[in-house]
Amino acid sequence: MSILGIIPVRFASTRYPGKPLADINGRSMIQCVYEQACKSTMLDQVIVATDDQRIFDEVKRFDGQVVMTSKSHQNGTERCAEVAQTFDKYDYIVNIQGDEPFIHPEQIDTVCQILNGNVEIATLIKEIENYHELDDPGEMKVIFNKNKEAIYFSRTCIPYLRDVSMENRMSHHLFYKHIGIYAYRADTLKELVKLPKSSLETAESLEQLRWIENGYRIQLGFTNLESHMIDTPADLAKLLNEITS
Repeated sequence: MSILGIIPVRFASTRYPGKPLADINGRSMIQCVYEQACKSTMLDQVIVATDDQRIFDEVKRFDGQVVMTSKSHQNGTERCAEVAQTFDKYDYIVNIQGDEPFIHPEQIDTVCQILNGNVEIATLIKEIENYHELDDPGEMKVIFNKNKEAIYFSRTCIPYLRDVSMENRMSHHLFYKHIGIYAYRADTLKELVKLPKSSLETAESLEQLRWIENGYRIQLGFTNLESHMIDTPADLAKLLNEITS
């Protein structure tokens, strides 16, 4: 089973322009992500996919592999699909978030271990341990069937517990949140980018709902490791403070 890791990144960001080039203890964010991804024991190759010359030059500076892609892509899935057209010898493509500078290589390996040729899409989830996350729209909650396939993702708390107070929800049910790493079978990825935007995707602003609405199965892997996504400069400052304290 051959697996390609792609880190799709762009310079433009409403809340954090130039985020991939942010300095993290002397290294750029994209360098941190790239070096963590390269520690995975399951990826055969790691490539940064960008539409910005500044990011391209930065990856070249630290001797990483990078390709330039179209500026018209709406999301990382589309950017991965363009790269996959050129690097077409791989069975699976893993989409690694470019704003998680401390991503655990073990998480990448966990999602790769799910891949068996039959799995169309795979991703990770983690049990929620902090009840504040249940109502945080920035944390995507997920429910799944007995085959550990995703049924639904939501920014709200799912499932709803009838006759249980908000503060007691976690003592009555296990809740899970999504960890934003995806693996696509190569032929499935080609199909996903041709799908029109769906109603549920529009409602929740979650791309994976488009796939579920169209009948694709998302196999879930479980991790105990936390994920730290950087969305704003304040997020980065907070994370660095936690690491050094």
